[in-house]
Amino acid sequence: MSELLNFNYPPEPATDRVTLFADVILPLPLPKLYTYRIPFEMNDSVMVGARVIVQFGGKRVLSCIVADIHENAPADYQAKYVLDVLDDTPIVTGPQLKLFKWIADYYMCTLGEVINAGLPSALKLSSESRIQLHPQYNPEEDEIIFAPQEEKIIFALQHNQALTFTEVGNLLQLKSYHKFIKSLIQKEAIIIYEQVSDKFSPKVVKKVRLTEHFVQEEGMLEELFNQLTPQPKQLDILLNYLQKVPVHQDINLNYKGLEKSELSKNPHLSASSINTLIKKGVLEQFDQIVSRFPIDNLQQQLPMALSEHQLQAKDEILGLFKEKDTVLLHGVTGSGKTEVYIDLIKHALEAGGQVLYLLPEIALTAQIVTRLLKVFGEKLGVYHSKFSDNERAEVWQGILSGRFQVVVGVRSSIFLPFHNLSLIIVDEEHEASYKQYDPAPRYNARETALVMANLQGTKTLLGSATPSIESYYNCKTGRWGLVTMSKRFGQAQLPDIELIDIRDAQRRKAMNSHFSSQLLTAIEERLQREEQVILFQNRRGYAPFISCDECSWIPKCKFCAVSLSYHKYNNELRCHYCGYHERMPHDCPACGATTLKSMGFGTEKVEDELKLLLPKAEVQRMDLDTTKTKNSYQQIIADFENGKTNVLVGTQMVTKGLDFENVSLVGILNADTVINFPDYRAHERAYQLFVQVSGRAGRKGKPGTVLIQTRDPLQPIFRKVRNNDYESLYEHEIEERLRFGYPPFVRMIRITVKHAEEETSENAAIVLAKDLVDRLGKQQVLGPEVPYIFKIRNLFLNEIHIKLPRANTNLKAAKDQLAQAIFNLRLLPVFKNIRIVADVDPM
Repeated sequence: MSELLNFNYPPEPATDRVTLFADVILPLPLPKLYTYRIPFEMNDSVMVGARVIVQFGGKRVLSCIVADIHENAPADYQAKYVLDVLDDTPIVTGPQLKLFKWIADYYMCTLGEVINAGLPSALKLSSESRIQLHPQYNPEEDEIIFAPQEEKIIFALQHNQALTFTEVGNLLQLKSYHKFIKSLIQKEAIIIYEQVSDKFSPKVVKKVRLTEHFVQEEGMLEELFNQLTPQPKQLDILLNYLQKVPVHQDINLNYKGLEKSELSKNPHLSASSINTLIKKGVLEQFDQIVSRFPIDNLQQQLPMALSEHQLQAKDEILGLFKEKDTVLLHGVTGSGKTEVYIDLIKHALEAGGQVLYLLPEIALTAQIVTRLLKVFGEKLGVYHSKFSDNERAEVWQGILSGRFQVVVGVRSSIFLPFHNLSLIIVDEEHEASYKQYDPAPRYNARETALVMANLQGTKTLLGSATPSIESYYNCKTGRWGLVTMSKRFGQAQLPDIELIDIRDAQRRKAMNSHFSSQLLTAIEERLQREEQVILFQNRRGYAPFISCDECSWIPKCKFCAVSLSYHKYNNELRCHYCGYHERMPHDCPACGATTLKSMGFGTEKVEDELKLLLPKAEVQRMDLDTTKTKNSYQQIIADFENGKTNVLVGTQMVTKGLDFENVSLVGILNADTVINFPDYRAHERAYQLFVQVSGRAGRKGKPGTVLIQTRDPLQPIFRKVRNNDYESLYEHEIEERLRFGYPPFVRMIRITVKHAEEETSENAAIVLAKDLVDRLGKQQVLGPEVPYIFKIRNLFLNEIHIKLPRANTNLKAAKDQLAQAIFNLRLLPVFKNIRIVADVDPM
């Protein structure tokens, strides 16, 4: 790459040959595409959708995606040359580029931000400054005086082709080493260049096999045994190999060989003896590229036969697909929607298409992936953030090559390079997890999937037991098709739901900590019957905050306007917004008292107390704290499925789509925290949460019970949950939203103004709001107002809400006005450091 950076392309002779230019998408938040000149010899190798390497700025080298190729030189600057081409074929398809452009336009961000979010890191290139000896520097002839540190660098470069800046710092054992690099550049002893390396590399395993002539030539294997008899350790290795690779039955097995680790992990076999056999030429070692998604241990099976009810739903969906592009499958929990999905995927694959199966949470993928792998085997790819960069890049390449025809993944899966998509399934379509909050693009994967389907001419199936109000409205108005599954699969019945008034229980002294006696008795009964229990609490950690019993001091985050949550396992106080943490104090910093008490409770405290109250219970917790590692979800779910644990305590992760046949009791410990929330979606979300978590009980024929602890049992939402009355919820919510102007009748954009100084943030929001009122009208602009949490990561927040009626509103023109108002605000010197975030369709 040094040659590329230091090479000046000679002026091209005046001929008739075409000079081409490429507009590229740099992985930077730039408002426009940047144009580079394509060297003539690369004219045939640069393609739209492929990656090229360019120099941006002084020394920065980046990989980027070619968005367009044309013959128009930029008018405002002299185009630099493309340095290199990375791909023989495009890694981003035409429909993808159109989708990326739509995401940037609709969600008011840049194409660079979309590319950054969309491409796996392993397909993006990193550049790092390096130094090498100057080509014209001759240590024998040049009489240059060097400092001792400079001599160290020169000596190292004489024995190494190049050094990174980090390596120079380690060599000198100095933090401030840049002055020596600068001095050597001025003395023309070294030059700086950028080395770009492609991060993606396939997974390679080292294997061994018998050298060919021992297998092919008659009598050679017997002769080998005789030769190795005096060397028992080497003979053991040969015997072990032949046991695992029976070449006497089929000599072709030898070609595949055996992983070297299979031999070396045996404690009775010597690793040095294996290497000796390789040196002798008895074994040969070779590398083999293997998949990161092995399915060898999974026995493939045919999908389950659909019940009459499921067949009817499938036929209705296919019938509606003839008229409509989008269908909503509204099926009660446990109705067997997943089996319908699998049958529809099979139908799509038989027609030669690709399928994207979207899930809202990584927690759901563990169970569903196992089921799908058994049906679709090697055709299935999995894509989510807990996978490594290389694993995600392998799925990306596998879709391009046609290896993966079905992909199951979370919201980022909508960026994948499908080219023959015939079906998109969005399971649990109501989930807020489909919305990306930070950083940009702040997209909603459900809405983006609908646009993706439109661009690729495919169909979309949305599924949920508790659809979003917006989705159900689209069905009611005839825009989408609607299919309903109102019965559970097989003999299973919907669970009985009972309310427990914890105020009354406290008066009767029937509460043990945060558990009513009724709930504890019910848990004990299930454990005696060897049945399982799920407990839902909508807070993680041990306690939401601690407080001094004497002076009421409460520890606050240094960077956010929130109290610190207590996590007992790590004995620390932690901010759930910025991650700041500190040790739990022994006494009150304000008054010195030692009477510090935890207030409220989270999942960690529920787990802790339940182990004390029911010592025979095997309790496990599933929340953000216990699922940080790649396979933690899978392990927790596997332990629960296999009966190693019988009580699962969790946050919203346990409410979504999990299928456990032995769960007969679900407990909701504090329902009021879900309902009493200042948001127009509060009742909709509460209903969805309660119904979804209730749906985990009684799924395989065993009677299920749900116990909900609340201080307000007369709350109307509970009646709707107990009666599974979604229609009543929908009618009430849609009437309220029409009356007060909320989605689906308006589009909303939330503008958040951020600054390190509270007054500057407030003044900027006032100026911006006034400009927006002038541009869009007073009825469309609400605020500014200070949000409930007014400071996050040392920045003070102010919010402006824009409501744009769907009828008679030019959305693009309104967004252009908003963008211009933000641009004008930033031109004012006093607001030059202001940060502004536009969130389209906030959740």
